[in-house]
Amino acid sequence: MSQSSLHVTEEPAAESIFGRSDGPTGSYERVIHAHDRASGLKAIVAIHSTLLGPALGGTRFYPYANEAAALADVLRLSRGMTFKAAAAGLEVGGGKAVILGDPDAIKTPKLLEAYGRLVESLGGMFITGGDVGTTSEDVDVIGRTTHHVLTRTRGSGGSGDSGPLTALGVFHAMRAAALHAWGEPTLAGRRVGVEGLGKVGYHLASRLLADGAEVLASDISDKARERVRTTLPDVTIVERVLDADVEVYAPCALGGTITTSSAATIRARVVCGAANNQLATPDVGDVLAAQGITWIPDYVASGGGLIQGVVEREGGAADEAGRRVENIFETAGTILGLASQDGITPGSAAYNLVSARLRAAAATSCSRDGR
Repeated sequence: MSQSSLHVTEEPAAESIFGRSDGPTGSYERVIHAHDRASGLKAIVAIHSTLLGPALGGTRFYPYANEAAALADVLRLSRGMTFKAAAAGLEVGGGKAVILGDPDAIKTPKLLEAYGRLVESLGGMFITGGDVGTTSEDVDVIGRTTHHVLTRTRGSGGSGDSGPLTALGVFHAMRAAALHAWGEPTLAGRRVGVEGLGKVGYHLASRLLADGAEVLASDISDKARERVRTTLPDVTIVERVLDADVEVYAPCALGGTITTSSAATIRARVVCGAANNQLATPDVGDVLAAQGITWIPDYVASGGGLIQGVVEREGGAADEAGRRVENIFETAGTILGLASQDGITPGSAAYNLVSARLRAAAATSCSRDGR
């Protein structure tokens, strides 16, 4: 396939896609649409911010209902990656990509290589890895046509699947929430509901069992449920966990599960999981707080995979990545402390920290450029 068969267009006014801009956290630097007829590739790359460094973010391969749904998702996800990097104190920016379609039906090496050419054409402004619908093996294939990938398989010189370290970060964020809610940084004896048993939820369930928690879990995939029944027999499989009789609700599937109406049905005292954009709208955080529910913002809890990618990019070892992911416990604790001190929600406290770091980076950039 020739390079010219990849057709690329770009949003003319990315900063106004959502109809507003709220400073350095609300605009989009670039939004690129790509189509390759020969391979069937249809993709969107959203680069939200490079204030702190090149934009890092995974590539999601998903059967969206339409292109508008895919665009809305990639925009929210890329903004979340900016927040995730800033909250973790990383010197990288935020971006995300989505490939439209059912990966089980259309994913081929030819398509992934075409996507790699798209990433390469951005000149290092965007660096990607695995996500929902893509594996480290897929990243190896994407890496045939671009240098700008992370989380390749270990056999190919990468750090492997980001699921285990993402789960580790969620677990430590949950420990911080447990300390805040019950006075002890452990889930031992607590009933935890894990929603989604994919590459993160599965490993989170395993860690929770090892910590002495009672784990309930749900997933729409028969294959995922059967894997847990076979390898984690102490996990109780249920139809749904959002409003189940649990003390901790861990959303680890797709986002948007917590709405103003569903929030009112949550019986858990702690909400902490890996799913991106868990709150359907920002005001849901106020609903949770009014019910006495401690919520750890998803971009704080799920930073483990991004930290892994940054450590890999820096040439660090796996044990260093694990140690840095464990620091999410301190970050989550700081945010909960600030929320209590200032009488605001954890979401507001985390947003304030992220905004301050991005504004400082923007001011430094303007000063360096003489503006």
